[in-house]
Amino acid sequence: MAALLVGVQVVRNAAVAQFADTRPEAAARIWPSHPASELWLGLTQIGLTARQRAAVSPATLDLFRAAAKQAPLSPEPFLVRGVQAQLAGDNDAAQRAFLAAKLRDGRSIPARYFLAEQYFRAGDASKGLHEIATLARMVPNGVTSLAPFVAMYAKDPRTQPQLRALFRSEPDLEQTALATLAADPRNIDLILALATPSAAPPAWSGTLIQTLVAAGQYPNAYRVWAQTAHVPPTGALVFDADFSANDAPPPFNWALTSSTLGLAERQPGGRLHIVYYGQEDGQLASQLLVLKPGRYRLAMALAGDVAHAASISWTLSCAGTKVQLLSLPLNNPGRAAAGVSFAVPADCPAQQLILAVSAPEIPQQADLTVGSLRLEPTND
Repeated sequence: MAALLVGVQVVRNAAVAQFADTRPEAAARIWPSHPASELWLGLTQIGLTARQRAAVSPATLDLFRAAAKQAPLSPEPFLVRGVQAQLAGDNDAAQRAFLAAKLRDGRSIPARYFLAEQYFRAGDASKGLHEIATLARMVPNGVTSLAPFVAMYAKDPRTQPQLRALFRSEPDLEQTALATLAADPRNIDLILALATPSAAPPAWSGTLIQTLVAAGQYPNAYRVWAQTAHVPPTGALVFDADFSANDAPPPFNWALTSSTLGLAERQPGGRLHIVYYGQEDGQLASQLLVLKPGRYRLAMALAGDVAHAASISWTLSCAGTKVQLLSLPLNNPGRAAAGVSFAVPADCPAQQLILAVSAPEIPQQADLTVGSLRLEPTND
């Protein structure tokens, strides 16, 4: 019987330790009088009253005093003192209390959170960001959950030098925080100023480029793409027209398909190999262009099974609209080699070049290659 009671006590202790800081109500149900249960229930109540801008109730404070007697080395009573000092406007006392809480338990998540907040209140961004970085490593999914908090401080010019230093040592936090900022096109210059230079396009760049494209800010989207992909200015109207550079990402480089629809893949010799299964509608390749208003000519060389390529065509449309500027089926090698001219109007700041496919009535596979792709200004 004694052994059974000890076993029950061990299980209850483990359960309280597991749930106290994440689900205090569950911990309290398991062992209502356990100090950790009481302390975390009290912290939860303080959080709710703080959100409502109300004073901490005497009953909650009594709860902490009782728990503190049972666990004199626990950090939670010092957290309460710190919150009380904050509410009273005594920031120095609050900071001392939160430091004392952290000294008693370096892995106390609330201690580090309250201390970080107090550092930010006092204008000490460097120490505040250090605590946030530590929290990001301690908390499950901490990088994801704390990234918006870091992004908020990124908008304060006073904290940006410290934030750059933090990002150098915490690359995961940098990527997630900048991706959070990338959801707003107004943050473009802030993100570029804070970002750590990298050899490969960073994860946040795709989010920012998509945001800018969705906002119709095509020149800015192209600028971010070129800067993060390290694409030098060449003056080419189509990027990678010889189908040899696959290291720069879409949308201003080719997005190629390999699926049940068919296949589009780069081949040596500056060619694009196309296989279309003839059963579905869709697109095998696409690229976003930023052509200026004027007249242009698109030409290419075709080889392979062009007789069955009537359902495959290059189309060019104004981005964000259904206004089509060009349609060139690939079943006419002579016309493709001579080229097709088209005009870009003034109200068409970006264009979507697509290798489109449309399923024929009788499914028919086509296998061909595109080479010597040229897009040039013309006067005709």
